[in-house]
Amino acid sequence: MRMELISACLGIMGRGMLGIFLVILVIWGLAALLGRLSGGKR
Repeated sequence: MRMELISACLGIMGRGMLGIFLVILVIWGLAALLGRLSGGKR
């Protein structure tokens, strides 16, 4: 196993996981904003 290849793959995987996390945060924030704008629970 080549360590430089493994570290490159881990870097790519880390960026992908960070991107997924950021997208989840954006969707969560938009859902919360829509909940506040629509009046929330009644």
